[in-house]
Amino acid sequence: MASLLLTVIGDDRPGLVSAVSALVEARGGSWQRSQLTRLAGKFAGIALVEVPDTQRAGLEEALAALAAEGLTVRVEDAGPADAQPADGPATFTLHLVGQDHPGIVAEISSALAARGVGIEELLTDVVDAPMGGGTLFEARATLRMPPGANAEVRADLERLADELMVDLELDPARTSR
Repeated sequence: MASLLLTVIGDDRPGLVSAVSALVEARGGSWQRSQLTRLAGKFAGIALVEVPDTQRAGLEEALAALAAEGLTVRVEDAGPADAQPADGPATFTLHLVGQDHPGIVAEISSALAARGVGIEELLTDVVDAPMGGGTLFEARATLRMPPGANAEVRADLERLADELMVDLELDPARTSR
């Protein structure tokens, strides 16, 4: 079986996921994991699929044909499975909320990168503040932290949260996969 990452983008309309998933299924493939979203009238996402090796070329050709319908699908080989050794990176969740202003993601991601922390997933949104007007920025992230880095990362993030005037929580992730 070939494990493939599909990156999908196009103008949003009903049936986009169905169009892609039907092509995978028609070639004996299986949809494994995905994160798909609609933003500013566009549909974008990434999906991990498996397809028999003998069907890969046909799938790639069929997915490329979706461009005529305004949907671009890029196909890449998926890397090795997400299995981590017992002494590998620990998974943490980060939740941040505060008054919206430019630079929050840049500052937080820079601090994480400086300590070797990987961002496995990042979800952000800007919402109206419930009281007092204005807008709030909210971020939720899943982080992969190198062994022994917890205290330093936590101290860096707490210091940065004070500077950015945001509330920030960093907690060990519950393992559900």
